[in-house]
Amino acid sequence: MSNPRLALKSASSLWGPLKELWENVEGAIWRKQPESVHLLDLQLKKHKPYFLSLFKNPPKSAEQREKVRKASTEGISIQGQQGSRLLPEQLLAEAFILSDLFDLGELAALELLLAGEHQQPHFPGLTRGLVAILLYWDGKRCVANSLRSLIQSRHGKTFTLDLSADLVNLTTRFTDELMAQGLTKQILNLVSDISVTREFERLQKERGLGNEKHRKEVSDLIKECRQSLAECLFAWTCQSPLSKDDTLSLIGHLETVTAEADGSLDSVNLALVMALLYCLDVSFLEQGTEDRDGMLKTRDKQYVSAVHNRLVEGQAWKLPSLQAVVRLTWALSLRALSQLPQEFTEADEVLADQALLGGVFLFLTEGILGSEGFHQEEFYTRRLHALITDFLALMPMKVKQLRNRADEDARLIHMALQMGSEPPSSLRKDLEHLMILIGEFYSKDPFGLELALEFWCPTESLQHTSLTGSFLGVALQRPPHKQVVLSKFVRQMGDLLPATLYIPYLRMLKGLANGPQSSHYCFSLLKTNGGGVSGSPVSWEHLFHSLMLYHENLRRDVPSADSTQYRHPPIRGITQRELDGLTAFLQLLTTIVTWSENARLALCEHPQWTPVVVMLGLLQCSIQPVLKAQLLHALAAFGKSPEIAASLWQSLEYTQILQTVKAPGQRQAAGIEVELNEIESSCEEYPLTRAFCHLISTLVESSLPVNLGAGLRPPGFQPYLAFLRDAVFLPFPTRAYRRPAEKWEVAEAVLEVFHKLLRDYEPQPADFLQETVELQGEQVPAHKPPGHSLMFHLLNDSPTLSLCLSLLEEGVCQLDTYAPFPGKKQLESAVLHCLSLLDLALQKEVVFMDLLRESQASLLVSPLEQLLQGVSAQSRRADHIINIARYLYHSSSNPEAAYLSAKILRHIARYPNIQTRLVGDFTHDQVTKRLMPAYHIICMKSDSDPEKCVARIRHEMQIHILNLLITSLELKGPNLALYLLGYEVKKPVSSTNLQDPGVLGCPRSCLHAILSLLQRGSERRSGPILTQQAPHLAELCYQVIYQLCACSDTSGPTMRYLRTSQDFLFSHLKHLPFILPGNEIAALNQMSWLMKTAAIELRVTSLNRQRSHTQRLLNLLLDDQPHMQHADGEMGMDDESKSVSSFLHFDTVSKVRRKLLSVLDAIDFSQEVPEQLQLDFFERTQIEQVISNCEHVNEQGHTVCNVKLLHRVLVAEVNALQGMAAIGQRPLLMEEVNSILQQVVERNRVRCSLSAKRHALQSWRSLVETILTACPTELIPPDQRQLIIRDLLLDLHDKVLSEDAAVELMPVVAGAVFTLTAHLSQSVLSEQQQGAGLEGGSSSGFASIANSALHLILRKLLDFILCTGGGFQRLRAHLYGSLLYYLQIAQKPEEPDTLQTGMSMWERLTAPEDGFSKLQRENLAIIESYGTALMEVVCRDACDGHEIGRMLALAVLDRVLSIDRQSQWLVYLCNSGYLRVLVESLRQDDVALQTLLMPQPPLLKPLYIYESKMALLTRVAKTAQGAVELLCCGLVAQLTECRVFHMLPENESFRVFGQRDPSGFIPSPLERYRQILLPTLRLLQVILTSTTTHHQQGAAQVLQWLIVHSDTIQSILRSQDVSMGSLQELSLLTAIISKTALPGTDSLDLGQEINSAAVLEFQGHIGRFQRQCLSLLVRLAGTERARYLKQIEESVAPGDAAEKREEMEVAMQQICANIMEYCQTLLLLSSAEAQFTLCLFSPSASEPTGQSISISLSLSLLGLVLLLLKNSATEFFRYHDSHRQSLGKLQRLEQLAPEELKELCQGLVSGSGGVEKIPSVQRSVLAKRRLVQLVNNRAKLLALCSYIIETCLFVIWRHLEYYLLYCTPSDPKDSLLPGYRGKPSLLQNDVANSFTEPLQRKLLEVEGLYSKTHSRHTFIQALTRRIRGLVRHAKS
Repeated sequence: MSNPRLALKSASSLWGPLKELWENVEGAIWRKQPESVHLLDLQLKKHKPYFLSLFKNPPKSAEQREKVRKASTEGISIQGQQGSRLLPEQLLAEAFILSDLFDLGELAALELLLAGEHQQPHFPGLTRGLVAILLYWDGKRCVANSLRSLIQSRHGKTFTLDLSADLVNLTTRFTDELMAQGLTKQILNLVSDISVTREFERLQKERGLGNEKHRKEVSDLIKECRQSLAECLFAWTCQSPLSKDDTLSLIGHLETVTAEADGSLDSVNLALVMALLYCLDVSFLEQGTEDRDGMLKTRDKQYVSAVHNRLVEGQAWKLPSLQAVVRLTWALSLRALSQLPQEFTEADEVLADQALLGGVFLFLTEGILGSEGFHQEEFYTRRLHALITDFLALMPMKVKQLRNRADEDARLIHMALQMGSEPPSSLRKDLEHLMILIGEFYSKDPFGLELALEFWCPTESLQHTSLTGSFLGVALQRPPHKQVVLSKFVRQMGDLLPATLYIPYLRMLKGLANGPQSSHYCFSLLKTNGGGVSGSPVSWEHLFHSLMLYHENLRRDVPSADSTQYRHPPIRGITQRELDGLTAFLQLLTTIVTWSENARLALCEHPQWTPVVVMLGLLQCSIQPVLKAQLLHALAAFGKSPEIAASLWQSLEYTQILQTVKAPGQRQAAGIEVELNEIESSCEEYPLTRAFCHLISTLVESSLPVNLGAGLRPPGFQPYLAFLRDAVFLPFPTRAYRRPAEKWEVAEAVLEVFHKLLRDYEPQPADFLQETVELQGEQVPAHKPPGHSLMFHLLNDSPTLSLCLSLLEEGVCQLDTYAPFPGKKQLESAVLHCLSLLDLALQKEVVFMDLLRESQASLLVSPLEQLLQGVSAQSRRADHIINIARYLYHSSSNPEAAYLSAKILRHIARYPNIQTRLVGDFTHDQVTKRLMPAYHIICMKSDSDPEKCVARIRHEMQIHILNLLITSLELKGPNLALYLLGYEVKKPVSSTNLQDPGVLGCPRSCLHAILSLLQRGSERRSGPILTQQAPHLAELCYQVIYQLCACSDTSGPTMRYLRTSQDFLFSHLKHLPFILPGNEIAALNQMSWLMKTAAIELRVTSLNRQRSHTQRLLNLLLDDQPHMQHADGEMGMDDESKSVSSFLHFDTVSKVRRKLLSVLDAIDFSQEVPEQLQLDFFERTQIEQVISNCEHVNEQGHTVCNVKLLHRVLVAEVNALQGMAAIGQRPLLMEEVNSILQQVVERNRVRCSLSAKRHALQSWRSLVETILTACPTELIPPDQRQLIIRDLLLDLHDKVLSEDAAVELMPVVAGAVFTLTAHLSQSVLSEQQQGAGLEGGSSSGFASIANSALHLILRKLLDFILCTGGGFQRLRAHLYGSLLYYLQIAQKPEEPDTLQTGMSMWERLTAPEDGFSKLQRENLAIIESYGTALMEVVCRDACDGHEIGRMLALAVLDRVLSIDRQSQWLVYLCNSGYLRVLVESLRQDDVALQTLLMPQPPLLKPLYIYESKMALLTRVAKTAQGAVELLCCGLVAQLTECRVFHMLPENESFRVFGQRDPSGFIPSPLERYRQILLPTLRLLQVILTSTTTHHQQGAAQVLQWLIVHSDTIQSILRSQDVSMGSLQELSLLTAIISKTALPGTDSLDLGQEINSAAVLEFQGHIGRFQRQCLSLLVRLAGTERARYLKQIEESVAPGDAAEKREEMEVAMQQICANIMEYCQTLLLLSSAEAQFTLCLFSPSASEPTGQSISISLSLSLLGLVLLLLKNSATEFFRYHDSHRQSLGKLQRLEQLAPEELKELCQGLVSGSGGVEKIPSVQRSVLAKRRLVQLVNNRAKLLALCSYIIETCLFVIWRHLEYYLLYCTPSDPKDSLLPGYRGKPSLLQNDVANSFTEPLQRKLLEVEGLYSKTHSRHTFIQALTRRIRGLVRHAKS
């Protein structure tokens, strides 16, 4: 604290840095992280002072005290924060208390408190002071643990951690420096000074202790500090000895050590004792290691003499027996050193004697083995093993001495017994203690080292080939000397064994037989001992013989079952000595039989010994319960083999140990039930019951016979289950127990059986049928399987269920005390079994209840989740589920219970009605309210070491909790997930305000836990640690976050929190793609959820206009420049240069892969598929059938095969085989079953893998589509946009077109290709619209994207279409869509028709090719290079298959035909017959189309296909060749036969019936009819236009069509409707009629045989068409015209765009033009000469007025034509002005006022507010488009007006010429004008009056303005002149 400014560190210097230090040490040494050595070096340099002044606190000072005191008024500065901060008085007072409590600098105390306040959310229920105390000790713990780990990683003699040489050198050097500074003394002082009781007294005084949990945590931390410090010394001495002074200090410390109450050492002192034993260890001398000399230096004379003197002459120790241990160790070291020149070597004998006098072996057994920490450390056991074996090997004379003394003592005792006197009290029992030590020591082997093997010397080579060990590999090799000595010791001790040593020797053998190999040796020893005349008392022979004698002897005493004295049998048989001996023998037998299967079978099958029979016999005799229990344990060991178990069941049943059959007239029960109720209950000890449960548990696991007890009772397990349930389990809480722990032992034993029975039970339909069996001639109901009975009891409110639940409640209450109590381990185990029972019941209840329902049996059951909502008998509240949930709070101390608790909660969470209740219970219950959020903090801690079993369970538990959240989130709120994740459950969820824990009182919730799990390591280069350490867990965490973001209620709060507080998405997307070799499925799923979340984030930030967020994410995903380390959000110059450099189209060296593309790279499109099954025995088809029957949908939604179920089915099949042959082949069959199962597992993996890939691709696609559609376009410049799309498209295609790409992924890819191509097309078009354009066909290509890139995309697209083959039509629909979008790029945009003089033909031919046509030409070349293969695919799809596919294929054909100048595709279409198929399919379409005209809205599919087909046929008809082909295919004939055209709906009908579809999507019947008719009319028109050479033939066919449908056509021509549709119909019809006007005589040459009636009818039709057309002229040009225009104005709705009105104007002019053309054609056809012309108009040139005209269709006045001429001339000028203005605006588009732009846009955007929302750039594009549209519309109108003027002039001239020059009024032949007697002069005057000078000038002006460039020049002039001449001529 020498800092002059005295600033506070934000993370307390006593905790934060130390925590970081420990994480670094752990990462480097235990996790072996890659870059950790360098980090560790820095940390060690930085924190060396902490190690040098171990556990020293910064001192107090007056200056600091003053500074802290003023902090409430003047404030105090905090590092990393600006300004100073005022702190509350209360906090300062607490800081002073803390400072005094730990003798700690005031600032350090204040820092600790502030850190405590900051960490408070992690410790719900604790104040900041209590948290500060935890942090204080946690800091100390971190230092101690770090020091221990550093010392453990040193280079040394005992072990190695397999670390890199750099790291080992670093830690060795560092710890050597510390040791030189006196580390040993520091540690010893600290171990003496720190004591839990003292610390607790101090804390108690200052109220520094909280609840039970806090007390436990503090005491655990203090204990761990002491333990770690002691283990530092232990680890040091394991690796290298301490110096002389340090060794003496250690001895000095141990002199003062005392034992615990039970005589054992505590774990700290044990570590120090072991440290000293390793210090005095010289075994490395024998190993001859290379650093032997270095070690020997430390063993110099001074060292040896100093230690020797201290041990021999030093003061007496507080624990003399501990001194004896050290002396014995030293003696053995001296003996080992005796080959070296030393003067002390003689003293070893004396020391050994002193040690034996000190009771060394007894202390080793009680003090060291009895210590609870002993078996937790492997190197303790190794050292003690060395000590025992060294003593036996190095001091054989001492051992002999001990044996002799023992023999002598045995004689003395024997004599004393003979004399009847007391044996002498001074007898030593050293050998007995040694044997007991060996037995106890080797009987526990937690690390599976099997050190006892050193005591066995293999006499014969073993049968086991798998044996390994120091010597067992080779049978002939001579074993080491030490081993021979030890083996001799075991054998010799058994020779002539005195009675006193009999039991210790058996106990020693029991220890030495512990292990698979040792047990075999021990078995052989006992077997060989029995040979010879007088067999050794320690042999199988002797032992089993004794058992048989006991049995013989005691069997006589067994009274009859009915005698009343049974309760007090005369136990005369077995004395206490004998009992002990038998117990010891049975324990030895149990150990050997448990470990060795060979021994089990050999003993069982021995004809003389028959152990099972004898033991069962003894069980029926009256012997002590303890012995019976031992017999049952031995039987249980035998029962581990299934073959023995089966016979054992029958024997059990036969001997009636548990009475299952009552004899008739028997008054009371017999057997074990009586023993339990009468003997054990009165003794309050239950060994027999526990042993019986153990036996049943073992047997149930091995085999459960169905026909147990058949013939005497209903067969089955039921009586045993009833006894266990009713006599053992239900009464267990109410019985009395002398030893409190036994209560839980009984519960654990019986629940274990229940658990196994239920675990192995699968509900079957047969279980629910009421079956009977015949018993002694009568039918009795059969027993159900035991699992069925248990299920029934658990699905009812039965005593069994109540007891399970109350046991769970008691268990959690006991655990909540955090205090040790007797039987804690057993209670925890019983609780686990209870939870497992509930879990299994919940798993199986669905099947169970379904089967029950189907069987219609009369059982009543309730679902367990409902029973769990019942009221508890103890607490009188419905808190069963809460009790289960409380186990989650104990996940650190009891992970299995927490895991099962999570599993049960997850089962229950599936039910929405329970969810809401649970939320209510959890929020009301005070305990869980405090615990629930807290437990999740604990639950979600990720464990550092995944190898550990505990870590695995915790990991599973976290997965269950996350699945619980996922399941709950899918249900409606309020649900458990929302509550646990910290959302509002009482207010609307969307009103939640998520904060970091502790901010605004926000508790730490699951969401914080999930985020902190995911965030760990996200700031490092390697990415989030969780994704690598626990991939599945990470996947679920990402899924929860996605669900929260995707749900509308939680989305807002979650995304705000993730964006602002966590910067979550950016920090995680940065690390994409996640590559996890060996776990690609999890990696893909992690990426999928993350990308889906990112897509939502992009959409939301775009909508909310949070541009910087969107931009940052886009840059991250799309940049191909290496990232500069700039502050986020500040781009500076970078942006400019970036967009400039990206104009270079090809990647330069400096570019990096775009993030989106590298994610795509991570998805491997290939998928290896398992090969076919190779089966020898099973039938493949049947096996496949069985596999498909076993399939189900798993949690992730994949269809997989249930491997367990399949295994059960196959094994049952194998077991069902009968006969010897089958038994012989069983191993082969099982092998095949195994291969089938492996194959199925592989298939499941492939399915999951494919599904994960599909999921990842879909997520990737949605992210890409969101980027392209939802994000503001200006964030990605168009040039960049096109390059990005290019890269994505090319990469996608490369992957999908590779050889081994999986077909399952193609549909997703095709969808993505479609979207990308659409956006590419759109982007290129918008770039051209915005003025980039294609000036002069630039060489690099089109827009920003090079032509070469476009061609590459096209080639790949076509390859993709071809590679899909015959199937996949839906998939190809996407690709056709893409192709259409692609071809659209080369379509030339609409250009304004400026009416300027066009280029001459020569100029046009020689002009350079523009970009569009160049690209189009190249596209076509590429398409044609694919030849007929591509044509075949497209044509086939166009003719058949899915509707959308057909429509798109037709559209593709249409598009390709339009650019195919060489007509290759057309030729193929015609030659391959596809065109004929299309034409002939119109007949089928006819039927479907007729249904479309029903009044109710039908499916519109047929209409769309028909429209597509007609569009294609129209395209074909546009070439002369195509039109002829169509006529040859009989197209018009097909259309003539279509009946749909006759079905013209009445115009009003749809209004009357209100048939409008409310959505406006489905058109009215009339509109639908028009959609059918108009394409046909267009097609006919095009055919008439194209067939120039075969015009006669085409026109005749079309005329035929017109005549067949004449009714319809006439009603259309007569129709008064003024709508866009009707005008279009009229314009097309008039065009067709005008083009079919055939010469009158030729029209009758349709066939010679046509009779005159037909000719007349034919002519009648034609005449009618003519008249109706002319009458139309009256409507459009004559008097009706004004009304017509008015109707048009009214019919256009005000909201509609202006386009519609313009289109209608065009249509009207078009109709006039068509009619005039028709008139002209008729005139020309009738005769080339005017004098024979056909007159169409009456010779009256006065303009018709409303009254004077009677619309007699035969008589149209010539004046009508004049009127039309006038009107057209007038309109021509109006249109011309409008055209000029629009063109002007177009040329100065940039200068237009905003108002004008707005007005122009209004023409294209419907609705009033639409324009406001359009951005300005877009507005000018729209305005330009509108102006081009206007210009072209006016140009069209001008052309029509000009044409009408010309034809009108021609018609007038022709008529005038006839009337004025050739007509003789009285001509009777004139059919048109029957009674015309008019005067030519009248006509002449009228024409002169109408055809005035101004009109003529106008007409000439029209010619000047327009016809000069666009039409026949001087035609108007000539005709005007002629008409004028005619009028004048006639006058003259």
